[in-house]
Amino acid sequence: MELTLTFYSDILFTLGVVKINIKALVAGFILDSIVGDPQGWFHPIRLIGKMISYVENRLREKCRTSSDEKKAGVVLWITVVFTSFAVPYVILLIAAKISFKVAIVIESIMCCYILAAKSLKDESMKVYTSLKNSNLQEARKNLSYIVGRDVEGLNESSVARAAVETVAENTSDGVIAPMLYIMLGGAPLGFMYKAVNTLDSMVGYKNEKYINIGRFSAIADDAANYVPSRLAAYFMIASSWTLKMNYKNAYKIYKRDRYNHKSPNSAHTESVCAGALNIMLGGDSHYGGKLVSKPTIGDNTREVETEDIIRANKLMYTTSLLFLLTGTLIEFILW
Repeated sequence: MELTLTFYSDILFTLGVVKINIKALVAGFILDSIVGDPQGWFHPIRLIGKMISYVENRLREKCRTSSDEKKAGVVLWITVVFTSFAVPYVILLIAAKISFKVAIVIESIMCCYILAAKSLKDESMKVYTSLKNSNLQEARKNLSYIVGRDVEGLNESSVARAAVETVAENTSDGVIAPMLYIMLGGAPLGFMYKAVNTLDSMVGYKNEKYINIGRFSAIADDAANYVPSRLAAYFMIASSWTLKMNYKNAYKIYKRDRYNHKSPNSAHTESVCAGALNIMLGGDSHYGGKLVSKPTIGDNTREVETEDIIRANKLMYTTSLLFLLTGTLIEFILW
């Protein structure tokens, strides 16, 4: 009987560590809104990036064929993702043995690292400030830090459009998706998602170097973002109504253009943003000096302007808050 009680006690204790910890998520969101990602500070996501590079290089040494690279890609993904979940889980487990209050504080800090709302806003607002100061060259330079396309030759409207696209797309994978995974499994699952996302950004390319070893990471990232991207779109539509933007057009453009992207997930929040702001996003861009044809998203009702960067950030933050409030309500009902 005592053994049975101990067994169930351990199960409940473990669930207490990894269950939805809305307090930690809310605290982490507030902390991220204040602190963000200061330059030069320690950041666990950078450690994940270093781990990816290290494991990738070690695995490549043993690859002889394309088949070997595909298998290595699976091993790379499992190694990085499992480690990214296990390390914070063990840390929180040890902290909870000391005190659940200590565990909540640590998990709050972890959540702050996982979320990227303020860094997304700060980086896009650097582009905004440069454009407002009529410094197009500086705006292009600041834009180059947050987009993969070539920025030389972009005019003011094109620079603003690229910044808006980045904010809109990353509302999902930079904020809403991490929140969802934290709600489902605490900071450990949040870090697991960030590992999946970072793997895709580092090796999930369809070029000669990564077409094989990065294939699994790209597929896994699409799968991990399937539900969050769609949830983010609907919460953004609701947010556009809250902000008195064109929510009817946001829904219309979403239903029409949500698949106008090579990624099955990226255009969901972009299409909502384009509709809410009555602008056109997407379209052809240059990458590495080569013109890449991409479908447009939204209607060319008016030219994208500098102020749209602020509007996109308002949409991002309102969407995040609405999603967080909904998660809080759900946890209150369930727990």
